Amino acid sequence: MQRCLQLAAKGLGKVAPNPMVGCIIVNNGIIIAEGYHEFYGGPHAEPNAIKQVSDELLKSSTLYVTLEPCSHHGKTPPCADLIISKGIKKVVVGNLDSNPLVAGKGIQKLKDAGIEVEYGILDEECRELNKRFFTFHEKNRPYIILKWAQTQDGFISQIPLPKNKEDNWITGKESKQLVHQWRTEEQAILIGYNTLIADNPYLTARLAEGNNPVRLVMSKAVDFPPDLYIFNSDAKTIIFNSILNDGKNNVNYVKIDWNNKVQEVLDYCFKNGIASIIIEGGTNTITDFMNLNAWDEARVFINQSKTFEHGIVAPTIHLNNSITKNSGSDLLQIILNT
Repeated sequence: MQRCLQLAAKGLGKVAPNPMVGCIIVNNGIIIAEGYHEFYGGPHAEPNAIKQVSDELLKSSTLYVTLEPCSHHGKTPPCADLIISKGIKKVVVGNLDSNPLVAGKGIQKLKDAGIEVEYGILDEECRELNKRFFTFHEKNRPYIILKWAQTQDGFISQIPLPKNKEDNWITGKESKQLVHQWRTEEQAILIGYNTLIADNPYLTARLAEGNNPVRLVMSKAVDFPPDLYIFNSDAKTIIFNSILNDGKNNVNYVKIDWNNKVQEVLDYCFKNGIASIIIEGGTNTITDFMNLNAWDEARVFINQSKTFEHGIVAPTIHLNNSITKNSGSDLLQIILNT
């Protein structure tokens, strides 16, 4: 199962909103085939492994998979049916699938066909791998990561902004590259109006290899300077606002009830298959999600040698379940909302 987890992790940032799944086939204690879910809409882990083995050998083999085999027709046929058709006698599963379309039905289908099934193997590790997927189906919202950088004295920006934007930059190049890598791992990135106007960010993963996230902006108004980078063709952009519904090219305007803006954004993302968001907005935007307790982890960079003395105060989290590591010259604190 540990090997299955290693394989499954290769799908990070490529298969969402589907789960990452790894599968191996074992015969006489030897791994004879491996597969994983490689891209959204593509074959699942089980058929990718099964196709490497002869039908005769499969009948005396055990299949290991990190997540319950699917039992419904989606973009691909049910994996449970394939396993049954190949005469595999034993299946070992990490997690049960909390997607209501599966949710135990795959296990039951295998058992009804006379297959021996074990499940709950490395259950916690498998859940951690697919924390985005499980949050999406169990909480009906995306997995939310809050990210910001702060100075040693607790500010995220100077006020007023310095003429040279680099004077307002807090983290080193290693941290910046890491953030771009994170962006490839999540389906969407979100900021508010103030960050959009002050920073004019690209919100892309140009310093890393991988997909650009969908760019989400929360802005009550829709009167923007025309030269903003979010309007380029690098990625899809969705602007949540209080005025209009409209769309052109890769930019969509989505009207929401501004008095309930966070919940409306979460509901929209759930309905449209966005299973994870990294929020890189300012203190107001981040605090809006905190106030609704709509977040799962925070990733906070701290420059221990830089101070602003005044400016925009960083968000505050009153939790102790955190770990701290180095990111180049910065400290990175990761806080889980358990």
